[in-house]
Amino acid sequence: MSHYEGDLRPAESARFVIIASRWNARITDVLVTGARQSLAGNGIGEDAIDVVRVPGAWEIPLVAARLAATGKHAAVIALGCVIRGDTRHYEHVADRCAEGLMRVQLDFGVPVLNGVLAVERVEDAEARAGGSHGNKGEEAALTALEMVNLLEQLP
Repeated sequence: MSHYEGDLRPAESARFVIIASRWNARITDVLVTGARQSLAGNGIGEDAIDVVRVPGAWEIPLVAARLAATGKHAAVIALGCVIRGDTRHYEHVADRCAEGLMRVQLDFGVPVLNGVLAVERVEDAEARAGGSHGNKGEEAALTALEMVNLLEQLP
């Protein structure tokens, strides 16, 4: 019986891309910093990390697909923050962003980590961007490392 499990060892010459929305920048900037620090702390050099900023979460899947299609990145880390408002717009953006990211991952066979926060209140976002619930950007980066390692092992 074979057992496969990824770890945090960086893949040699692997490049990572962080796609982050500018919307709710006070939150997303903290997520990006967490992701970059997490990658660097696990041996990924700054020259192997690309950061692409997009207007909002809605635009992330398109850019993820464009970059995944190039085959230049071992993983895509998507970061953003959608906060519920008074309209259904929140649900459209958050749900379609998540669906789009999953589609990119399955269509291109590249890990796409969904670090796009979908929260009720700004306080919920703050708790997940370096607050009491940790930094979801950091967690997405660690998962990216693990998935790249795991995919290298699989037949």
